[in-house]
Amino acid sequence: MVGATGVVGQELLRVLAQRHFPIRGLKALASGRSAGTRLPYNGGSVEIEELTEASFAGIDVAFFAVGSAQSLEYAPAAVEAGALVIDKSGTWRMKENVPLVVPEVNANRITASEGIIAVPNCCTIPLAMVVDQVRREAGVDRVVVATYQSASGAGKDLV
Repeated sequence: MVGATGVVGQELLRVLAQRHFPIRGLKALASGRSAGTRLPYNGGSVEIEELTEASFAGIDVAFFAVGSAQSLEYAPAAVEAGALVIDKSGTWRMKENVPLVVPEVNANRITASEGIIAVPNCCTIPLAMVVDQVRREAGVDRVVVATYQSASGAGKDLV
């Protein structure tokens, strides 16, 4: 799991434990500043390791909860090492060869992956789930959505 120290990374660890996701081993990766610290996981803790291009040896699935620069730099290394990357940043969302997947809506797109799967942003996922159900039941021709998110969600200070 890349980006373990952020809010999204910590929530991902909580959900993996809560859902009893089958894990033989867990690697929490972050910047060198966080290396050596521990995060709670599944009644115990996991030590954070420094993220490097060599971090992905033996990894089957790599959840990326980092910014675009880190995703662009490290996701290809993870794929090259044999990992399936599930990326939360916006880096890969518009790439032609990268499926944008909400599992409850279009899980079949996962097989179209060349190693990286993009995940929509936090507003889009629940909306897609609801609209897909309405589409199945009654049909949907068009949806127009506007979201107004806080600057803090992008890590920006209020000016």
